[in-house]
Amino acid sequence: MRRKKTSVRDVLRRAALPAAVFVVLAFFGAYAVAGPNGVLAYGDYKRQLAKRERDYAVLDKQRTVLRNRVALLDPDHANPDMVDEMVRKELNVAHPDEMIVPLNK
Repeated sequence: MRRKKTSVRDVLRRAALPAAVFVVLAFFGAYAVAGPNGVLAYGDYKRQLAKRERDYAVLDKQRTVLRNRVALLDPDHANPDMVDEMVRKELNVAHPDEMIVPLNK
């Protein structure tokens, strides 16, 4: 039995498909590890989530304060002190015997 002599071209032709599959798998594997949504980005996502949860808590407190102020300004039964405070603040009006102390937050 005689063996057929294999040329370099035949070897390359047989290895082309497995090599192409390997390159594609390596690309997707690297993307899964180091890509923007990969394993290495997981820690950054956790930090962003914690920061946004803190921001949300601050905004939720502000929303609660504003909701309370809106309820106090309800036209059907407005709180006279709140209305007086807002009118004086918006119109920059004070009685002559009052002292204004600005509160900057």
